[in-house]
Amino acid sequence: MPRVTRQFNGFILSPHYYANPTSTSSIAEMVIQNANAVNGKATAHPNPQLKDLDPATLKVSLSQKLQPLPALSTLKFGEVHTDHMLVASFDPKTGWSDPEIKPYAKVELDPMSSALQYATNCFEGMKAYLSPDGTPLLFRPNMNMSRLASSAHRLSLPPFSTSALLTLIKRLVVVEKRWIPSESGYSLYIRPTVIGTRSALGVAASDSALLYVICSPSGPSFPLSRRLGLPDGYIKPINLLAVSSHVRAWPGGTGGHKLGLNYSPGFLPLSHAVEIGWDQILWLRGDTVMEVGAMNFFVCLKRDDGDIDFLTPPLDGTILPGVTRASIMDIAKAHTSSLSSSSSTPNTTLDGLTSRLHVSEDPITLTTLIQWSREGKLTEAFGVGTAAILCPVGAIGFEGEESELPSTEAKDSVFTEAGASHPDGHIEPPSSLVDSKKSKVPGKELIKEGGKIALPVYEKGIGPIASALRERVLDIQEGRVPFAGFTTEESGQGVSWSVECV
Repeated sequence: MPRVTRQFNGFILSPHYYANPTSTSSIAEMVIQNANAVNGKATAHPNPQLKDLDPATLKVSLSQKLQPLPALSTLKFGEVHTDHMLVASFDPKTGWSDPEIKPYAKVELDPMSSALQYATNCFEGMKAYLSPDGTPLLFRPNMNMSRLASSAHRLSLPPFSTSALLTLIKRLVVVEKRWIPSESGYSLYIRPTVIGTRSALGVAASDSALLYVICSPSGPSFPLSRRLGLPDGYIKPINLLAVSSHVRAWPGGTGGHKLGLNYSPGFLPLSHAVEIGWDQILWLRGDTVMEVGAMNFFVCLKRDDGDIDFLTPPLDGTILPGVTRASIMDIAKAHTSSLSSSSSTPNTTLDGLTSRLHVSEDPITLTTLIQWSREGKLTEAFGVGTAAILCPVGAIGFEGEESELPSTEAKDSVFTEAGASHPDGHIEPPSSLVDSKKSKVPGKELIKEGGKIALPVYEKGIGPIASALRERVLDIQEGRVPFAGFTTEESGQGVSWSVECV
């Protein structure tokens, strides 16, 4: 039977199909429904004879022995699991099983399973927060559901109803509510996962699957520092090594999907970077900037008119369409729109910023980063993602001559308005931090034929634009900011960014 493909938003969608498909048209229909999943629309199973996920059949088996809650000060990302998990399995003859919330347990897999042999696994990263009145909130979960459906489709894994899965995740969050920390910056990290379970060594799509959701209480990925004599709330910038010898993703590949196979190949180059003193990798494809580790990349450039150009690489299929990325861009656009309007929506203007942020999705190269640094235009750079939310960049190492941004080039009203203690916004770190950087961050002495872009240093480690965006995201996620102004237009209807779990 011929395979049916269809172009959708620049990507080739190849259909998942089961044994004995009824017709070519049913396969084409499946492609369209998967395309709808990418758009965030609720999807039904393409084969009505196979059972889809159904929240009405959910079974709940509560643990008889609950774990003690860990102290927040001891939390490390992803190392503690909650008491329960959500599980459902797909059989090619019957479809999805009745979903079950049950005590957390190990998963049993055949050694021949597709997930173990051919890395047929995809996942999502979400967070649940407590609102001021104690209601659990999910942040833009429909985007996560759409992306998970798209990732599963890319691996030719069985499809599922995204709306049903979201309903089931809400039920799990309610069961695990006691695990959601109430302190700002903390959350319950949620990891929906789909893996192929076909037990055969033949190189083929998996016609069976396991879907499970686990949760982990989470603190800030980059905790606020209270050491080294630094000010309260200091966020340590990360220092990046630009790497082109290893490539994260290629056009036509899988970089635009959240697949396990996209992450493990980065462990080796990251370990090498850490060995010589860098914190993380700035992924390049040739000269083109892609991502920061597992985060989307943003830069801020000051303009002659006092405004800021706010740039991020475009979604060309090699870059993950991050939920935080989209949210940061929407907030920046709302801020600029509010400054330009005589009647702005409340809470859309970012605190302390009077400069407009001109958002643009354009290719960024290492060459242009060096040039912007030399010209004194590069004021901030940072990575964004669900786990970290936002992490500032302090320096970028590269192969070539050294380029360092002079402190005098950081002058701009946007910094003094944000409360930087030095008139030009460039603040020398305490001597203890300087000593620490000498031992941990290599310059030309460790990259003998390379150089370094040094971004401006700020009193709290994070620049004013990044700080304002980070605080606004947290305010929305934790329910402190009214939802007015923070909606997106989907199918002509405004959709709140925060979804209650009730």
